[in-house]
Amino acid sequence: MSPTPTLPADVRRALENIFPGDAAVFSPEEMFVYGVDASRRHALPSAVVRPENLEQVRALLALAQEHRLPVLPRGRGTNTVGDCTPVAGGVVVSTARLARILDIDADDFVAVVEPGVVTADLQAEAAKKRLFYAPDPASVKFSTIGGNVATCAGGMRAVKYGVTRDHVLGLTAVLPGGEVVHCGRRTHKNVVGLDLVRLFCGSEGTLGVITELTVKLLPLPAATATLALAFANVDAALTAAGDVFRAGILPTALEFMAREAMAAVAAISPVPWPETAGAALIIRLDGSPEALAADLALLEAATRPAGPVWSRRAATPEDEEAVWEPRRLLNPASFKAAPDKISDDVTVPRGQLRAAAAGIRSVADELSLKILLFGHVGDGNLHVNIMHDAANADERARAQTARERILSLALSLGGTLSGEHGVGLSKLPFLDRQLSPIERGLMARIKAAFDPYGIMNPGKAY
Repeated sequence: MSPTPTLPADVRRALENIFPGDAAVFSPEEMFVYGVDASRRHALPSAVVRPENLEQVRALLALAQEHRLPVLPRGRGTNTVGDCTPVAGGVVVSTARLARILDIDADDFVAVVEPGVVTADLQAEAAKKRLFYAPDPASVKFSTIGGNVATCAGGMRAVKYGVTRDHVLGLTAVLPGGEVVHCGRRTHKNVVGLDLVRLFCGSEGTLGVITELTVKLLPLPAATATLALAFANVDAALTAAGDVFRAGILPTALEFMAREAMAAVAAISPVPWPETAGAALIIRLDGSPEALAADLALLEAATRPAGPVWSRRAATPEDEEAVWEPRRLLNPASFKAAPDKISDDVTVPRGQLRAAAAGIRSVADELSLKILLFGHVGDGNLHVNIMHDAANADERARAQTARERILSLALSLGGTLSGEHGVGLSKLPFLDRQLSPIERGLMARIKAAFDPYGIMNPGKAY
């Protein structure tokens, strides 16, 4: 653990005045949790503040720019790429006390929230009015709307409903120096000027501190149903996934697990599929109860040619929960599959999924590594967990080699280094493989327009 970067006495006094009582934290013991995120990287900040209103954030950003003090916005720290790690010290801005749902409007089909609202809490409140907030990252029960926006989080329903940026209509943010910008509107359509809202979505905290968000809501689907399938091997499962779309079906979610990922879950919990299965698909549909029965029959017919060795329909909430629980257990299960893991989320065109999976299998075999392969194959997003023991130098080196080869494979297939986790710290060394110097230069110039002294989450993303 690095030593706490020291704040000048006058800066600390100013922070104490802006954030009275326990709203400002300075002791290493109290700040420890704010120095780590789900990437498991750690560095201590110089201070942690927990604003409760816009004026506190304005005062902080004015102070920070004056003293060239790094500022790191933080939700629940669920990102896996080191976005929240304060490697340059500075002030971590926790949104834990900016966590109010300000409005849910069943006529406008919008919600207005502060960034610290937990995503599942917004979904639950919207559902009471028969409304639906569609984005559903795997961390939905504890990640925040602000964090989802900062990373443009995806999730299982992205195949039908899109990612977080597709649901953000407007936002209020404070820029370095204390200026406040109001981007977007409450309307579902708006083409006036450059789209600054989308610029903030996925910016990983590098442009400003978001204090309020207006998000799009949809009518709550009347019902959902799930079809779970197991196949003899990965190629058959991914063939079936392609057949779903070729049949004209747009599922709400289309999830995939290869054998090693299925075995990791089976090691910690009972699973419904047969032990001999080599891959699985879990496919959810939504709509009216009357239409779902016909849609499920069409889905079964579309996937039958690929030769499933097991299947299960689930048409009640309880049955669906039992089918989806193994998929939700994958992340905790992965931490028990080996002492360490490298977690990546490459995305390839849908038509290249079989080639990507075969290439990843070849890397695992050649380097004698266990790789857990799963993901949102409806939109080509593969999660790759390279399991290893980092205490073993040879194994650690092989895991790093595997990562480099898999990232290169994704790019060679026309894919991307990340579909939903972002860049943070962990993928910066590989960024030049995807982005040209011209593209990175444009991004640097855009950041400078918002943040001329580079104080917002420095050293991250691009």
